[in-house]
Amino acid sequence: MSRLDSMLRRLTAQRDGLNWAAAQIETLSGEVLDMGLGNGRTYDHLREVLPGRRIWVMDRVLQCHPSCTPPEADFLMGEAEPMLEKLASQGAPIVLAHYDFGMGIKAEDVAEAAGLSPLIARVMVPGGLIISGQPLVGFTEIKGPDSIPPERYLFYRA
Repeated sequence: MSRLDSMLRRLTAQRDGLNWAAAQIETLSGEVLDMGLGNGRTYDHLREVLPGRRIWVMDRVLQCHPSCTPPEADFLMGEAEPMLEKLASQGAPIVLAHYDFGMGIKAEDVAEAAGLSPLIARVMVPGGLIISGQPLVGFTEIKGPDSIPPERYLFYRA
């Protein structure tokens, strides 16, 4: 599979997974967390499918498309560990989290996701959902939408 086809497959899975998760949490109270702002595509989509929900966003730097810049009060800039600690100390009730950290080196990305998993657990409300491109630990893996091939995107319940 070409890198272009792989990217298209990943983005389609991401969109379908976010849409599915938004419907799943419709009756639950809480906020949303987007881990890894990048250029802001996912954040922009979350704003569209979850209007009225507070969406926390974190990344090492703010370098997104200008139309996708989160409000200053909702953007946590820096390394993930202290930013997750900050959210936990504030008692942010996260009902949906999207994990998209990574540098593209699989072994390192998997290790980082495993290391951050306990901190992610601290901000999640019971029954909340986590969608991730990397395997997380300490959560119950669940089946996502049928349109997403196994292992392409991962779905967890807190």
